[in-house]
Amino acid sequence: MTLVYQSTRDSHNTVTASQAILQGLATDGGLFTPLTYPKVELDFERLKDLSYQEVAKVILGAFLDDFTEAELDYCITNAYDSKFDDQHIAPLVKLDGQYNLELFHGSTIAFKDMALSILPYLMTTAAKKHGLENKIVILTATSGDTGKAAMAGFANVPGTEIIVFYPKDGVSKVQELQMTTQTGNNTHVVAIDGNFDDAQTNVKEMFNDETLRAKLAEQKMQFSSANSMNIGRLVPQIVYYVYAYAQLVKAGEIVAGQEVNFTVPTGNFGNILAAFYAKQIGLPVGKLICASNENNVLTDFFKTKVYDKKRAFKVTTSPSMDILVSSNLERLVFHLLGNDAAKTAQLMTALSREGQYQLDPVDPEILDLFAAEWATEEETAQEIKRVYDMSRYIEDPHTAVASSVYQKYAIASQDSRKTVIASTASPYKFPVVAVEAITGETGLSDFEALATLQSLSGVALPPAVDGLETAPVRHKTVVAAADMQREVERYLGV
Repeated sequence: MTLVYQSTRDSHNTVTASQAILQGLATDGGLFTPLTYPKVELDFERLKDLSYQEVAKVILGAFLDDFTEAELDYCITNAYDSKFDDQHIAPLVKLDGQYNLELFHGSTIAFKDMALSILPYLMTTAAKKHGLENKIVILTATSGDTGKAAMAGFANVPGTEIIVFYPKDGVSKVQELQMTTQTGNNTHVVAIDGNFDDAQTNVKEMFNDETLRAKLAEQKMQFSSANSMNIGRLVPQIVYYVYAYAQLVKAGEIVAGQEVNFTVPTGNFGNILAAFYAKQIGLPVGKLICASNENNVLTDFFKTKVYDKKRAFKVTTSPSMDILVSSNLERLVFHLLGNDAAKTAQLMTALSREGQYQLDPVDPEILDLFAAEWATEEETAQEIKRVYDMSRYIEDPHTAVASSVYQKYAIASQDSRKTVIASTASPYKFPVVAVEAITGETGLSDFEALATLQSLSGVALPPAVDGLETAPVRHKTVVAAADMQREVERYLGV
């Protein structure tokens, strides 16, 4: 029987996987979410010897079950190819006391590549399956990495346009230049005078604007999303948790069936939610440790069951986590409430109108799977230096947040299970932060710091940043957050 994906806000709004991928966000504002989980045979004695692509086929075939085997083969083969600079795609590095799952070996050196390399193929394949003639307009807000990864994936893909909004002063210089120098006749990048939450809120409102939807339909266009609100972005992220576990088995670090913890630096909650879904299909997970920076709304949520966005927004050295409204948490809330769409919709309305909601009662088994803590800016810098001094390994600030939080968790809980840290970006994306933490040297530009970082790490400069300083800036538009829709209408001519 085909897997059903339902909106978190309307029990009558159900679709197949390919339909969910095409729509991106449900028309009622909810997120398409599986009501049940596929049965997957996770035989790690077999999986440990499979390639990343082969593991992907096992997982994607289960969750995206209205795609044919040939369609999935096409998508996987084209996504996970030589654009990744490591044959393992997501290599696992053993450090003292932890394992770092490197998710930054794709073309934009951030974990978003893991799913955004395949999403354009899934989306265009889904469009063909349904005989869709409309142009697909990818509309996305980014806190730094999704924008570049999405544009790299969708650039010049026939039948698509992509419009990305990012907070002007809320990303690193390298992140900004990766976006503003992006080529492709169908790419459009707009900086906003506001933060990520402003960008994401306005993008959601455009998705839910029936008048705008009708205008697009008249011009044979429709919106879809490339961020983790789209189930086609989320499901491919399940793959690397299963693959990481298989590699631990292969290396003899664990025996099949032994529980492992995962610590995930968390902003919009998509990455750690993928780990939750991996657990639901049988991955032996002990704890999912949700790591936050000083925007610690998720830490408070897991400790109090109250989600309260009414707090100061902080710009930190880990900008992809500078988020106060974690959209994907809605999916977990839906599950915590026993898949109750009406109750979920009430809570999301309360969040929008009152800035908070309280979650009670909930499924205690799901809640108990999570632990949560946060790291200060000082602790993040100290962790970068600690790991470097210990192993000559350099973590980016997001990974360092997770690493710092794991150290706190291990001490407080005395949990001795093996733990994998989701290493979500290369330090080359945040060279100033990494160099300053290790050497104490201040005042370097991003590109001066890149050279120092290369010397410290001994790792070659990735193509994603090599030559970035001199690349022509193609996208220079800056608008107020309130003018985002006007800019979309201008670009699309509607």
